[in-house]
Amino acid sequence: MIEFKLEGEFIPMIQLLKAANLVQTGGEAQIVVTEGLVKYNGEVDYRKRLKVKRGDTVEFDGSKIIVI
Repeated sequence: MIEFKLEGEFIPMIQLLKAANLVQTGGEAQIVVTEGLVKYNGEVDYRKRLKVKRGDTVEFDGSKIIVI
């Protein structure tokens, strides 16, 4: 489990995946989101620019990110 400390009000989904080192590039992040490989609060979500906020969870490739 990864705890990600949010600076500001939100972070876009693809930036969060990069910041947590789960993908190497923004392009790779966009691909995994559009292919339905990312779960947002337990549900598959296809929105690349989704605003992830405190209290949200994101799951990808066996890793779980909790935004604090």
